Amino acid sequence: MKYFLLLFFIAVASFCKSQNILAPGNGIFEKSKIKSGRTEMVYFAINGSRKVEIGTFSVDIVYDTKTISVYTTLQFMKSTDAWVDTCISDGATFKPIYRSSFNKDNAFVINYANEVKGYYYNKQTKKRTTIQEPVKDAFFDSYAYPYFIGLLPLTAGYKKDLVVFDYKPENQTNIKRTRIEEVKNNTYVSSTTGEHKVWQVSVFEEATNDKYDYYIDKNNGRIWKIEILAKGQKLLLLDKEIDYNPFVNKFNKEETLKLIKNGSAVITGEVFARDNQNDGMLKGKAIFNINKKQFAKKGTSVVLIPQTEFFKEWLIVNDDLRKKGRAIPLPKEVLECIKVTPVYDDEGHFEFVNLMPGEYLVYTEFGYVHTGIKSEVVGYTDTYMNGMFQGSRENREYYGYSANAAASVKKIITIKTDGEKVSIKLKKTL
Repeated sequence: MKYFLLLFFIAVASFCKSQNILAPGNGIFEKSKIKSGRTEMVYFAINGSRKVEIGTFSVDIVYDTKTISVYTTLQFMKSTDAWVDTCISDGATFKPIYRSSFNKDNAFVINYANEVKGYYYNKQTKKRTTIQEPVKDAFFDSYAYPYFIGLLPLTAGYKKDLVVFDYKPENQTNIKRTRIEEVKNNTYVSSTTGEHKVWQVSVFEEATNDKYDYYIDKNNGRIWKIEILAKGQKLLLLDKEIDYNPFVNKFNKEETLKLIKNGSAVITGEVFARDNQNDGMLKGKAIFNINKKQFAKKGTSVVLIPQTEFFKEWLIVNDDLRKKGRAIPLPKEVLECIKVTPVYDDEGHFEFVNLMPGEYLVYTEFGYVHTGIKSEVVGYTDTYMNGMFQGSRENREYYGYSANAAASVKKIITIKTDGEKVSIKLKKTL
């Protein structure tokens, strides 16, 4: 009887444990959330309270029901080094089919079938290792599983283990567990699209001893943020939202480039500040020539932006978003159509050439020396007549002062005809 009970409890424990393990083919994944597309995440190293940008992590997902392919590139800042990875899985079961990884230190390629076959090559030691081992149980590729987590029926308190294959030359076994340790409600606030309701999914990788927190959109499974604790180093990835486009007007790069390259009109000008921030009785008065022109320094950048319908809309949208503490950066192709020229002398002069007729925004920021007059009461003179007090008058001393200041100024310029020469002043008066 005791032997029977022991077998029963072992069987129950084994059954409960198996219920907590996920493997390919479980059929609980919400495949309707899988979308082909590209995501870019900015990669930070966390140093105390500082975020230091170290690179960009790009993810391309291609799903055609037969396969789901994940292509990633980690490009480091100020470096040509990149980590390029590919993982292809079966579109129905998520069983891995192919995996490769290439970076400056090593490379490996794995094909999954009845056997795991491939090679690992250490570029430093020039050593090539053959990979060959049988497949006994179903597993996920260790690189692909993060993109499947958002397809699970997540709820607060959800816990599961995933069986994964994670190859490393030093491993005794490449079959590892990845544990979904905790799932809870949270929010992610984007500077572009505002607040999103997310599941915060805490994951521990047995293969690496690393911890991850994935912030996954409740509606579509999108990964907005990843927090990583790897070997004592804190890392952070944030979605750059490159797919976000709230604009009605489309940007035409070819036509916009023509505006700043294919004409013969010229805009010339000068940049200076003149302030009248005196105190007391001298407030608003430019006396003693103290408030003369403060020219922008030689080399100061002046920016010219074609006022296309797209850019006008961008200004309106951003003005509205800034009230909510958010903003949309200009797309890369728009930035390539902005012209920049320097102030070329000590009197604030600049010029733009080869412009076509149209509207342009001219903008600059520069530092200057703020000067003014301050007054100070140093005493009073009382007036008496026939021994009777008639009144009192302040005695003041006036002195000049100066301090560093900054100015930003912009102006809309219209060129009506090709070959026209327009002269402007970018003046900041305070």
